[in-house]
Amino acid sequence: MMLAGALVGLPLAYVLARLSESLLYGVKAGDIPVYAASVGIICLVALAACYIPSRRATRIDPIVALRYE
Repeated sequence: MMLAGALVGLPLAYVLARLSESLLYGVKAGDIPVYAASVGIICLVALAACYIPSRRATRIDPIVALRYE
């Protein structure tokens, strides 16, 4: 999902780069470090959103979870 979002989002971000040039000081349309940092932050948030619930789920005994239902 992250890869699909990056493949769709990066070209769209480049197309809308003229707007970011007018809004952000010192950012150019083809500023690769800005794109890399934004993709990196989004990936970290997505990984945390996957890791935290899965870590919590591994702490539950499967038998207890099945008996609960």
